[in-house]
Amino acid sequence: MAGLALIGVVVGTALDVGGNDQQSAADASATLGSGQSGTETAQAQAKSLDALLQSSKSSRTAVIDAVASIKQCSNLAGSATDLRTAASRRDDLVTKLSQLTFDRLPDHGDLVAQLTTGWKASAAADNHYAAWADQAAGAKGCHNGHATKTEQTDQGNAASEQATLAKKKAAALWNPIAQQYGLPQRQFNEL
Repeated sequence: MAGLALIGVVVGTALDVGGNDQQSAADASATLGSGQSGTETAQAQAKSLDALLQSSKSSRTAVIDAVASIKQCSNLAGSATDLRTAASRRDDLVTKLSQLTFDRLPDHGDLVAQLTTGWKASAAADNHYAAWADQAAGAKGCHNGHATKTEQTDQGNAASEQATLAKKKAAALWNPIAQQYGLPQRQFNEL
């Protein structure tokens, strides 16, 4: 019984990523701690993953705005900071994902692998774009109000493409689960 309570605490702690997610974490913890049926355990796992997916989209707007600013040689230091913060958040998502169990969900191994790949690639892209911002702030980094493309730009674009492919696969795996348990379906760009 103590082991089940510990699982509930771990799930609740791992999902403490925002005010709205705390209720989902509490629901998931309560279901796991009560020793209920396999279907309900699968539902709790789906709710736990849904809470994590909800928190994943928070950095997207900041990243898009930061890259647009870099292209225009505007707010380079702030953009680099925003991108490094986004990369850190994505790394945190990977850590939290690895601490949870989804063995009752269909194709859970592939789903977790695709999310991990997508978030790691997104973090890499964010870091490459941040390095590009640093380069643009240097001598001859900007020309006529546009940042000069560099190897960091190319590496950021490649990592972003890898992230997009993985997130498309993850969304395709998640959406049938979401539909089954009455949870929000998501487009790849919401991951």
